[in-house]
Amino acid sequence: MIAKTWVLSPSYFVFLWEECRRCYYLQMVCGIARPFTPMATIFTKIDREMRKHLHNVRTERIIPGLPPGVLDTTECHVQSEPLRIPGRNSTVVIKGKTDCTARFDDGSFGSIDFKTSASNAEHVPRYSRQLHSYTMAFEHSAPGKPNRKPIKRLGLFMFEPNSFATTTAESANLSGALAWVEVPRDDEAFFGYLASVVDVLDQPTPPPSAPGCTHCQYIAATSKLAL
Repeated sequence: MIAKTWVLSPSYFVFLWEECRRCYYLQMVCGIARPFTPMATIFTKIDREMRKHLHNVRTERIIPGLPPGVLDTTECHVQSEPLRIPGRNSTVVIKGKTDCTARFDDGSFGSIDFKTSASNAEHVPRYSRQLHSYTMAFEHSAPGKPNRKPIKRLGLFMFEPNSFATTTAESANLSGALAWVEVPRDDEAFFGYLASVVDVLDQPTPPPSAPGCTHCQYIAATSKLAL
């Protein structure tokens, strides 16, 4: 088998991989992407305001469980050098964009992702892949790309809106609960996950579609029409 270098986006590890391996293969190998569904504008605005408010804030003020340090919410484009996967010929490059890093006073770092959502334990393993991706990109950065190491803490900073109140006839406040969800670092498990991704991408043909994939069902249905 010819060894390849796959450039992977951490964002697709969260849902696309789980939803349908065929769609994932078609996007990564064939360049055939699903029709893009943009993030709701309100979530984009909430994320932007969170980043503005939390930039340069001390960690002990907002996330008491973290070591003393400072949050850096500057948008950071990261890219790893080619990562070798145990037992595989192909390599992987992680390329993406981070929400936040923490610069701890002891010289170490934390990788943090913002989520406007209720804390759902079912989704934590998926988000763990995303955070581990950023960690690998920072610690094994490509030449000229941002380098942060060692990264000792990973986690999700969750905002769950649950209250709405008007302040004037023309304005209102949205408030809710904040939660820190620690994600244990497990490089071995993450590289095991990357091995399963490479196994799919190295196949000469796409894998079967997931039973519940509405996108694949739509393609299959329209392909039967004589238009």
